[in-house]
Amino acid sequence: MRKSIFLRTAVGSIAAAVILGASACSSPAAPSASTAPETSMSPMETAAGSMLMPAGTGDPFADARTAAGHMPETATALAGGFVGALGIPGEAESDAANLRADLTALLQEHVYLAGMAVATAYHASPDSPQFEAAAAALDANSVELSEAVASLSDEQQGAAFLELWRQHIGFFVDYAVAVKGGDQAAADEALAQLQGYTQQAGGFFESVSGGELPAAAVAESLAMHVETLSAAIDAFAAGEPTATDALQQAAGHVVTSAETLSGGLAAAAGLEGDVSDEASTLRSQLVAGLQEHVYLAGIAVFTAYTAEGGPESPAFEGAAATLDANSVALSEAIGSLAGDQNGAAFLELWREHIGFFVDYAVAVASGDDAGAEQALTDLDGYRPAAGAFFEEISAGELPADAIAEGLGMHVETLAGAIDSLAEQLVAAG
Repeated sequence: MRKSIFLRTAVGSIAAAVILGASACSSPAAPSASTAPETSMSPMETAAGSMLMPAGTGDPFADARTAAGHMPETATALAGGFVGALGIPGEAESDAANLRADLTALLQEHVYLAGMAVATAYHASPDSPQFEAAAAALDANSVELSEAVASLSDEQQGAAFLELWRQHIGFFVDYAVAVKGGDQAAADEALAQLQGYTQQAGGFFESVSGGELPAAAVAESLAMHVETLSAAIDAFAAGEPTATDALQQAAGHVVTSAETLSGGLAAAAGLEGDVSDEASTLRSQLVAGLQEHVYLAGIAVFTAYTAEGGPESPAFEGAAATLDANSVALSEAIGSLAGDQNGAAFLELWREHIGFFVDYAVAVASGDDAGAEQALTDLDGYRPAAGAFFEEISAGELPADAIAEGLGMHVETLAGAIDSLAEQLVAAG
């Protein structure tokens, strides 16, 4: 019985975290927006007296990282609360749990940023400033992964990892270019290079972990990474509506790999805690679920801006369907906690706010300032409604004002990313 309650609560807390996420500090993986130039959108006075302003920098990929970067911190806070409230075994913030959560966020982000970079290369060419920005965000993620490795070994090992990791990204770029250009020989060569990389990386991790991570097992996991991400690239190259689903599957695989890698590295470094205890697992599941929500939303807008036919295209419908499946899962979790009626009410509210973001994206792309302002007003109106809903179903444990305040930052960061996407992918052609 306790396990059933734990599972329902763990899944249900994802919904609360999405809403409260913006109130937490950004994770180390996210670039800070505080020193970046703001967009020219005028601030809007909200009913609560606060100011909402889209927090874009003009770089949609850095902005996507900023929006997603709130989520790991939120997941940590929520996991700690649930561990204490439910007596869940383990530690949500042990050194080992920290490592697993960090690798979960960074590896999942690697896949989504890689997918966005490939899609950008297909839309704007690999020589475009837009692709350079996408590649820069992806490389920033790579550097942070190397720093995580270095923190457990030394700077030399971190540098060796970074060289290997960047090399495998280059092979994926080669593959993407070849597939899009119909050059099967070049595509096969890139895949062969990637297969060679899996063996090299396997040997690296066996060495750096003192044998805790066997080379063959790591190579096998990385081979699945190659298989799933190349399948997503194939789908993007062909313009298949299922491309976002394929990318989500690739991201799901590396989330699983993060547990294995962190376990071996934690054992080798003698870190305190257990990466696989229930508390650590809950935290990493929340990290993955929350961060994925943000990236799926960003990819849906990206697709609306770049696909032929825009929001009416099969590609956008596919991306939106992947995002909506996430919404349905969240509503089912709410229903398991607070009854089916409340689950249905959540789904209606959640879909409505996603619709307002779509309205905002369409208005920004078309230069409709009045429409954009109306969408922001609608999103502002959503905040107190969502706050009241969660305060009621949580019997006051989730205060309405706190939820509404957190949603303000959610609106600002995601709207800012939309502004930057429109600037780089619509206005620039």
